Amino acid sequence: MKKYISSTIIALLATVAISTAATNDNALQEKEKAAWQAFKDKKPDDFKKLVAANVVAVYAEGMSDMQKELADMQKWDMKSFAISEYKVTSYGSDTVISTYKVKVEGTYDAKDQSGTYNAASVWKKQKGEWQAIFHTNLKEAPAGG
Repeated sequence: MKKYISSTIIALLATVAISTAATNDNALQEKEKAAWQAFKDKKPDDFKKLVAANVVAVYAEGMSDMQKELADMQKWDMKSFAISEYKVTSYGSDTVISTYKVKVEGTYDAKDQSGTYNAASVWKKQKGEWQAIFHTNLKEAPAGG
């Protein structure tokens, strides 16, 4: 009988842990979407609430910091974005890495940049709030290329 109770408690705790992780994943995905939305809508104040002031970003074109991100925000004319295949990997209670695909339609400096990008962000909990401290995305190569 003790064995069945122990098994039931372990199963219950595992279920709670999994549902808590899923809730955290959903909350982080919402923050990721909010950061993209702020960037798309050219709202630097909203963007800075989600992204650390000392953010580091790496793209095919080079490295970026908050100042460059905000400058690039003005050069983008993003029509839409859609995040898919979102996954969160935890590294302790205050740091996670999110990986995902993002389909973007838009231009940068009047040049078409539409396509699907493989993306990743590192999020760190600071003063009780999650903030992106690192981001990267790279455009997928066309099929067969």
